[in-house]
Amino acid sequence: MPTLHVRSVPEELYEQLRSLAYAEQRSLSAQVIDLLARALEEEKGRRQQAQLLAAIRRRRYTPPGAAPDSVEILREDRSR
Repeated sequence: MPTLHVRSVPEELYEQLRSLAYAEQRSLSAQVIDLLARALEEEKGRRQQAQLLAAIRRRRYTPPGAAPDSVEILREDRSR
């Protein structure tokens, strides 16, 4: 299994990680791996959502430029 070394971790962040690992009854390494895995899953979900929204925007209907305004059509129809 590969090893990942992280340098220059801010003291406050390290203490938060250590406290969370203690609360979850995990080693610091196991806690960091769990947090990284969750963060990657969330990022994957965000990317999928962005792709879906982009696909929806591409398929969104846009009326042709010369199409009459729907409000004008309704007003004309009501005035009859």
